[in-house]
Amino acid sequence: MPKKPNKKQPSGGTPATVALTAAGVDFTVHSYDHDPSHPSYGEEAAEAMGVSPDRVFKTLVADVDGALTVAVVPVAGTLDLKALATAVGGKRAAMADPALAERTTGYVRGGISPLGQRKRLPTVLDASASAHTTICVSAGRRGLEVELSPASLAGLTNATLAPIGRA
Repeated sequence: MPKKPNKKQPSGGTPATVALTAAGVDFTVHSYDHDPSHPSYGEEAAEAMGVSPDRVFKTLVADVDGALTVAVVPVAGTLDLKALATAVGGKRAAMADPALAERTTGYVRGGISPLGQRKRLPTVLDASASAHTTICVSAGRRGLEVELSPASLAGLTNATLAPIGRA
């Protein structure tokens, strides 16, 4: 008998929600009307969902010594590139070219999810995530977020937990 989805998801879902469902992970989908004029995708998500920005995490793609790496940090802060490089045993990190990030992950900027990416990349989750029972990350498109436990996210992405965010 096929497994039923854990929570309601939009018809068809996204690669992220499909991956969560297939893994049998508990998650909740939150959708909202995306405003293209909002200056920050992550802050817009936090405001729209009524969730504290320290529980909403953005997914960024960086180039660490020539290798693309995913960083998941709170929307309330910024990514510490040096800390990210250190977390994966690298020397230098810079933000990846947005077009390359989109091609590699299969998602568009502002909707890149750490889950269900076209190519699995090394992932680092900011250590602050462990202070929360659940966090929200992009579900794979603008205006769609998934809420899940940090442990589930780390397990599914094989993420390293490290202090890579700055307030």
